[in-house]
Amino acid sequence: MTKSAIITARVDAETLALVDRIAKSQGRSRAWFAAQAIERAAEQETAYLAFVQEGIDAADRGELIPHEEVFREIRARRSRCAER
Repeated sequence: MTKSAIITARVDAETLALVDRIAKSQGRSRAWFAAQAIERAAEQETAYLAFVQEGIDAADRGELIPHEEVFREIRARRSRCAER
């Protein structure tokens, strides 16, 4: 069995009512809902940080696209969308 920790957070009455409504509809507790929400947020943040690090690593290797080339592509895409 894994160890767990208790986290305390203050939420406003409106947010608490939403949490209670969702937890009740799923037959779960506030604590279960909060743990699931924190887990999802942590996973998403971890993925985002990995994505950012990937870009930093590419930049460190000199794998960059010149500014003007990026804007040329954006203008071309906007032109194609405008033609539709």
